[in-house]
Amino acid sequence: MKKTVTIIISLVLVLMIGYAIVQAMQKQKSEVTGVEVGNQAPDFELQVVDGGTIKLSELKGKKVLLNFWASWCEPCLEEMPAMQELHDHKSEDVVILAVNMTVTEKSLQNAEDFVKEHGFTFPVLLDVTNKTSSNYEVLNLPVSYFIDTNGVIYHRFPGAMSLEYMEDTLEKMD
Repeated sequence: MKKTVTIIISLVLVLMIGYAIVQAMQKQKSEVTGVEVGNQAPDFELQVVDGGTIKLSELKGKKVLLNFWASWCEPCLEEMPAMQELHDHKSEDVVILAVNMTVTEKSLQNAEDFVKEHGFTFPVLLDVTNKTSSNYEVLNLPVSYFIDTNGVIYHRFPGAMSLEYMEDTLEKMD
C-alpha cells in the first residue's frame, strides 16, 4: 500500500513538473521579439510629421497596420490612397502608422511636403535614424506588418496592398 501511494505521488509530481515546463516554454515563445509572424513586434517611439511622438507599445489593445514607405517609391504611392480610405472608415480599434524611411529621402522636407500635398491624415512617422526600419528588417518598399491587439505580428506583406486586402486581413485578426 505504501509503495502504491509513493508511486502515485511520484507520478503526480512528474506530471506537474512537465506541465510547468510546457507552460514556461509557451510563455517564453510568446514573449520573443522579432519580425517573424507570431513574435512580439519590436517596440519603437518615432516622431509624427505634424508633431508629437507615437510609441508602438502604447497601442496595445488596438490592431495596428504598420507600413514602411518613401516618397520616391511608386508602389508606396499607389497604396497610400487605400490606406487613407481605410483610415477614414476604420473602426476605433484600428491604427494605421506609415513609417517614412527618412534616411532614403533627399531631405526631411520631402517627406513632410509629400504628406501635406496628398492630404494624408493618418499618422506618418519619421524614421530619421533608420533604427526602426532596421529592426523590422525592411529591405524593399513598401512592406507592411499587421500587429494584433497584444502587440504580436499577425502578418507581413511585402509590396503594395489594395484596400480590400487591408480590410480582409484586419477582419481576420478578430
